Amino acid sequence: MEDRSRLCSVWLGAETGILKGVSLSRKQAFNFCNTRHLSREQEVRALCWGDPAESELLVGSRDGTVRTFSTEKGVFTEARRCGDPEEGCFTGLATYGATLITCGDCGTLRVWREDSSEPVTELQAGKNVSRMRQNLVHRNQVATGGKETGLKIWDLDKPEQPTFTAKNLRDDWLDLRQPQWVRDMAFIPDSQKVVTCTGYHQVHMYDPSTPQRRPVMEAKFGEYPLTALSLPASGNTVVVGNTHGQIALLDLRKGLVCGALKGLAGGVRALQCHTSQPVVASCGLDRFLYIHSLEDRKVQHKVYLKSRLNCLLLASRDLEDGGTEATDAAAASEEVKEEEDEVWDTMEQVEEAEEKPKRKTSEEEEEPQKKSKKKRKKGQD
Repeated sequence: MEDRSRLCSVWLGAETGILKGVSLSRKQAFNFCNTRHLSREQEVRALCWGDPAESELLVGSRDGTVRTFSTEKGVFTEARRCGDPEEGCFTGLATYGATLITCGDCGTLRVWREDSSEPVTELQAGKNVSRMRQNLVHRNQVATGGKETGLKIWDLDKPEQPTFTAKNLRDDWLDLRQPQWVRDMAFIPDSQKVVTCTGYHQVHMYDPSTPQRRPVMEAKFGEYPLTALSLPASGNTVVVGNTHGQIALLDLRKGLVCGALKGLAGGVRALQCHTSQPVVASCGLDRFLYIHSLEDRKVQHKVYLKSRLNCLLLASRDLEDGGTEATDAAAASEEVKEEEDEVWDTMEQVEEAEEKPKRKTSEEEEEPQKKSKKKRKKGQD
């Protein structure tokens, strides 16, 4: 298990409660759990890294527990209760220094310390929160949003009030209020802007640095609810996916669709672009992990994982790199095999002597002669 976990560069959480690791270099998938004690209560809903070195993986389950998985040892090392199942499932996990940040469907956002069983900070982000995301540059900032709960940006150092609260869109041409449903969001690097996708196939971009609290850019894709988005490393674009397995690349400057990524057969539940490579990983209801290239928009990898998938997490290293320690171990094993082959080659070959054909006895020689005489007599008769 230890060597397997070091090989994996993509991690996924399944509805069955299994944590899955995929090694793209060897094109193999591994399960990291005790399959004898699986239940729907252990369904994996959120994943995040526990430290900058990516040696620990935090797994948020449906029953409100957060388990710590060691990618070096290949086992779960710790579990702690960070919520009540009655409050809903996790919609986001994050770390800030030595603290853990959790958020559930009910909208309760909590900050936990390692040495305490009670939250240090607790705030209410609204009802029916669909997603909580952290600003990877300024880790004290998180964003929340959900059904009839607009985008809010929080500063965890000053959690009394949100630093930004978005306003809903203007009424339509019939003067009717437009519904809002934020499904996912992301902070745009090197700026204060935040991009969101909605359950009404809309993509919005907000700029908290301006007095305007409504979207500064609005775009639409398809006719079905958008479920996930991610920002490529190149910038100025966003990748979005919907409930019908359609993934598209949108230009944030013009609000136009740049291209589509094909191959999926089920609704998209998670998307993530790599921090340095021009690739995007996706998973969902069709039980496959897809790795698409953002340059030619072709499928580079497709791995069947047997379970419906909820979330995924990419390592910051090269996805097709098996890890230094794992590659060293593989090289060492290959050297041992080569040495064994050399030993076998230097050994002398022992050939078995061929068996001489047995001589027929006089009785065996007489039998065919008797049979031939009987046949002749029958022919004469």
